Amino acid sequence: MKIDTREVAHVATLSRLELDEATLNEYRGQLDAILDYMETLGEVDTTGVEPMYSPVEHHTVLREDTAADEFAREEVLGNAPDTDGAYFKVPKVL
Repeated sequence: MKIDTREVAHVATLSRLELDEATLNEYRGQLDAILDYMETLGEVDTTGVEPMYSPVEHHTVLREDTAADEFAREEVLGNAPDTDGAYFKVPKVL
């Protein structure tokens, strides 16, 4: 599959990128190579290959969530740079 410079310019516009003609041509070549590789991958015979989401097996060990009083409120608030009663005071973001 070949991609032309007009299509690369369209993708650049959607991405809010301003690209000169030389860069558009460079990206066109790179996208052509990527699409050619994807076509090659599409031709691979995968008959008998189990579908997978990762080439490595993942074993996530989960534990039960249990509530615990590990720290006293005063101890935690004592580490804060600024508090207001039982609350942390943080700078305004917006």
